[in-house]
Amino acid sequence: MTRILILHASLGAGHLNAAKALCTAFERISEVEVRSEDALSYANSLYRSAVTQAYKQLSEKAPQLYRAFYEGSDISDLEKSLDSNLTWAKLERPFFADLEQLLKEFDPDAIVCVQQIPSRLLQILEQDAQTAKPQYVVVTDVIAHSTWINHGVHGYFLPNSLSANLLIQRGVNPAVLHVTGIPVKLEIMESKTKEETRSRHSLPNNIPVVTLFGGGLNHRRVKSMVVDLLASPLPMLLIVVAGRNEKLVEALEEVTDSSHVQLLKLEQIDYVDDLVVASDLVVTKAGGLITSEILARGTPMVIVDPIPGQEEQNADVIAAAGAGVQLRLLEMVAPAVQYLLKRPDRLAEMHQSALELGQPRAALNIAEHILNDLNARRVMQTLEVSELESNAIAHAE
Repeated sequence: MTRILILHASLGAGHLNAAKALCTAFERISEVEVRSEDALSYANSLYRSAVTQAYKQLSEKAPQLYRAFYEGSDISDLEKSLDSNLTWAKLERPFFADLEQLLKEFDPDAIVCVQQIPSRLLQILEQDAQTAKPQYVVVTDVIAHSTWINHGVHGYFLPNSLSANLLIQRGVNPAVLHVTGIPVKLEIMESKTKEETRSRHSLPNNIPVVTLFGGGLNHRRVKSMVVDLLASPLPMLLIVVAGRNEKLVEALEEVTDSSHVQLLKLEQIDYVDDLVVASDLVVTKAGGLITSEILARGTPMVIVDPIPGQEEQNADVIAAAGAGVQLRLLEMVAPAVQYLLKRPDRLAEMHQSALELGQPRAALNIAEHILNDLNARRVMQTLEVSELESNAIAHAE
């Protein structure tokens, strides 16, 4: 049986969700043994704590410093970027002895990385262990940063042709680049209507529905947006999803309906896709996975507070495609929502633009490509063995 190891890293929920989507896709296509692991859980506790805290502190409390680091580490020269990533891997390798043991014990036929850290480590771990297996990289940002590029990668799966063109310009072999989209849960391939999803969750059909995903946003800024939206003269249902953001739950505790706007406050839910389908408009940050899910459903977006670096790039691509609007001033969120809800033709155009950008079948396309590639490699190996045997027999005669 084919064994597939998927490696992600617990720096944001997006990588985990991409790994889950790929697991489901592999299992649906064929009888394979799929294992998904957080590479950081196999790291030394000191390293794991340092990396996760640095990411959290920089992205949330020092965004401009994060932008400087992100942009400064994006190297355009291919050889220099490969050397830089290899140097990082050599520095990190002593902290990942358990990850090397995982590779030996599971002995996968292929390794799929949905985050940069495990991908660059494989350059060294497998080389030293002499257990090199085909490695595939699934880029979960709309634009591929140079930290995604490593030695020994058999295939890169990219969100769009823009990323592919940028990598080609940097000198990456076009033969290993595949534009598939970011893998989203297979549920998004299922047909759903706004009417049925609203009925399923007891949402009104006679007024617009706006959903604000606030789990990854600052609670004070979300409360400010909610208060402004509640002051709208336009009737609507405003759904605020707090997820695991306990501070947001507390901040909204005493906030209630207004004369025109109904407010529905939710915490952790397992029906995000239903809400996306049920909504006329979604307000969200620009994470690669959440925006890919929304695009695949064709729901127009208002993007706020993108993390400097990759999320700003995600937002730029979405806004440029006409699938959403990006706002820097939170005071503009409520006016923008009202403006769009009053213009169904504009929302229809954004819906169509989102569908053209979205890739609901991305996970299946990636899994199919990898399994086909592995089968082709097996055939080539069989042919090579047969040729060697034939040559040996001819030589003996």
